[in-house]
Amino acid sequence: MKEIAVEIFNNYAFFLVFLHVLGAIVWVGGMIGMRLAVHPGLQHIEDDKIRLARTLEIVRNLFALVFPFVVLILLTGGVMGVAIWAPGTGLATVLYLKAGVWLVMTANYALMVYRRNVAERRFVSGDLAGARAMMAPIPNLMLPVNIALGVLALVLGIYLRGF
Repeated sequence: MKEIAVEIFNNYAFFLVFLHVLGAIVWVGGMIGMRLAVHPGLQHIEDDKIRLARTLEIVRNLFALVFPFVVLILLTGGVMGVAIWAPGTGLATVLYLKAGVWLVMTANYALMVYRRNVAERRFVSGDLAGARAMMAPIPNLMLPVNIALGVLALVLGIYLRGF
């Protein structure tokens, strides 16, 4: 397994890093845009039902957009991590930390997708309060956590590229 990853990394390092960084830009940038630009704009819609419908639609579109990039990050990161992993070194510690950050982000993303889907089912059934309750933690807690973790992962990635 390591030999294959090393060969892929040696032959395609530029493309692996490019795709990995592109994935991070789309995922983390999308979350930043959603939280800092789209979410505040949606709050100006006075009709609660329309605001919730638009929020559900926009969040569905964002999550669908970033899904392939989440997969891309995990795949390219896995190949690069296996290729440069050296047990018992400081580099290995940083790799473990970065992998852990991306995995927590991925789990948080999956939970956000779940909450949004439950909220949509509640919205369709007429339970607006239940839909709002399912959506509330996404912009107020879950997106900010993933944004912070994404920035940390970017810092760790820059550190790793120094090796």
